[in-house]
Formats: sequence, structure tokens, C-alpha cells
Amino acid sequence: MKSMHHPLINNEHDKLREQVRAFAEKEIKPLAQGLDERSEFSAELTKAMGKIGLFGMNLPVEYGGRNLDTLAYIIAVEELARVDSSQAATMAAHNSLGIAPIYK
Repeated sequence: MKSMHHPLINNEHDKLREQVRAFAEKEIKPLAQGLDERSEFSAELTKAMGKIGLFGMNLPVEYGGRNLDTLAYIIAVEELARVDSSQAATMAAHNSLGIAPIYK
């Protein structure tokens, strides 16, 4: 997918968007409705999001992060929210409410 949205979106952002979109479609989408209907939280999906680097993504590499910018974070949240807003909220809360204050 070639960026045509904004001049600040680069190849790294495009790759991240593709990675997160593919993950959301393959791993989250098949489970999202059932989790919602049962009001369940999936620890397995959360672990899988961690394995692909969605937690601490803005942290420096030396702290286990990916050293990505805020736009990358927003793209990841957007791609998760396309499929399941609760998984997007889990990822967003970890990065903004959880790890960011600890790092700062």
C-alpha cells in the first residue's frame, strides 16, 4: 500500500500499517465478536500484540521499545481499531497511560 495520505508518512509507517492490519485481520477479527459478546478479555491476543512490538513502541530500543514516532503509534491504533476497538484501547492504554509515564 503506497502512502498518499500525508507527506510525513514514510516507508516505515507503510510497513507498520501493513503488519498491524494483517495481524488484526488474521488474529483479532475471528475472535472479536465472541469476546465482545462474552465480555471477555483475551490475554492471548494481548501477548500476541506484545510479540509483534505494539507495546512500548515509542520507547528507545535500549528499553525494549522500537523507537517509533507518534505517527507510527497512531497508525497502529487506527489499524487495530478498524477491526476491534477494545484491542486498540488495550494497546493505546499500555503505551500512553502505562509505560509512557514510567519512562518519562
